[in-house]
Amino acid sequence: MITLLRGTVYERRSDSVVLLTPGGVGYLLGCSSTTLAELPPVGHETELRCHLAVREDAMTLYGFGSEPERDLFHLLIGVQAVGPKLALAALSAGGPDEIATSIAGGDVKRLQQVPGIGKRTAERIVSELREKLSGLAPATPGRAGEAARSVVTVTARDEARDGLLGLGMPPDEVERLLAVAEGDTAATIIGDALRRSRG
Repeated sequence: MITLLRGTVYERRSDSVVLLTPGGVGYLLGCSSTTLAELPPVGHETELRCHLAVREDAMTLYGFGSEPERDLFHLLIGVQAVGPKLALAALSAGGPDEIATSIAGGDVKRLQQVPGIGKRTAERIVSELREKLSGLAPATPGRAGEAARSVVTVTARDEARDGLLGLGMPPDEVERLLAVAEGDTAATIIGDALRRSRG
């Protein structure tokens, strides 16, 4: 799985960037306008977090300027009827902090301003993600950093839960371990949970 690429900005497009890696391979990554705005000029080095979407007829790579943006992207594409392109459109309408706080605050009208997101889809996004982002209040000037950190925390625990369940652990045992396990990433949380289960 490609999770991060470091290289030189070779070409900038309206919705994507070509990143030339040291091995001479150029990768085309779809990006939000937020990430594109933060990229350095052509010829300069940068790094992007990645998500590889695999379908029967195509493999598409997406790039993100920050971990919170990628984490929120993962949450969005987990919602029924929200694909990668629509998730990028949502992220292009504001940074991950702004979008996360809009969802947590139940701001359906704000989401409807995103091209391609109608009332029904906006309501579904709020319905499915509001609880996961319930630690956030509606967007206010001082909450941006807190919002971004909360997105990361929620996503890491969700991924750790999926990983532990995938190992065959009973759901009640998984929840018990997650309540006390420590870590900032899914991997560290899973590792701590496994150590506690053996103890």
